[in-house]
Amino acid sequence: MSDSMTSLAVAALIFLLAGFVKGVVGLGLPTIAMGLLGTVMAPAQAAALLVVPSLVTNVWQLLAGPRLGTLLRRLWPMMLGVCVGTWLGMGLGLLAADVTRSATMALGIALMVYAAISLAAVRFRVPVRAEAILSPLVGAATGLVTAATGVFVIPAVPYLQALDLEKDELVQALGLSFTVSTAALAAGLVRDGVMEVALAGTSLLALAPALAGMVLGQYLRSRVHADTFRRWFLAGLLMLGGYLTIRS
Repeated sequence: MSDSMTSLAVAALIFLLAGFVKGVVGLGLPTIAMGLLGTVMAPAQAAALLVVPSLVTNVWQLLAGPRLGTLLRRLWPMMLGVCVGTWLGMGLGLLAADVTRSATMALGIALMVYAAISLAAVRFRVPVRAEAILSPLVGAATGLVTAATGVFVIPAVPYLQALDLEKDELVQALGLSFTVSTAALAAGLVRDGVMEVALAGTSLLALAPALAGMVLGQYLRSRVHADTFRRWFLAGLLMLGGYLTIRS
């Protein structure tokens, strides 16, 4: 088997696994995909491959929720911050091929921080009156992390969890945040010449295994203990982040 076919097979398996995790726990596709792809290719290439599967699966999650209009009115300052932070952060060039080692280290650290916070079950509470100030700041910080690592869970996920949203609202809010982050990342990659036609085509091909994994994960969600699965997922993510950091 040629190197290109081997790379495609590995990428397909990674997106199948990432989609499966997202189907079970409601998030994790970009995190798992970036983490595992980061072991076999430059983070910039991994981020480009991530665009189509992440965008489609998160739009699916976003539109499946019950209160899109309400969430948009509440979270638009955060979403604007994500776009501005990502666009400006891409100019730092941490995902560029000539600083791959720095990008890989940043990705590893981001994975470890997210896994450690989640495993520690740290819970924050954000008063409604503070959202006007915190939302754009958290959005901008998320955008900068996205531009540096291709991962958009820090600090967006802990912040959204701190807003005391109902379960379905939280899942939809995560879908909104991830959709905007993916679109902003894609725009930056196109601007910087990273998202080439060949990578865009491969990203489209990666959609099929990602969707298949997501459907399988949703099917098994009611048949496995989600909290136990989530802890193992986070423990694996912590070790993966450590490996990427040490290797870089």
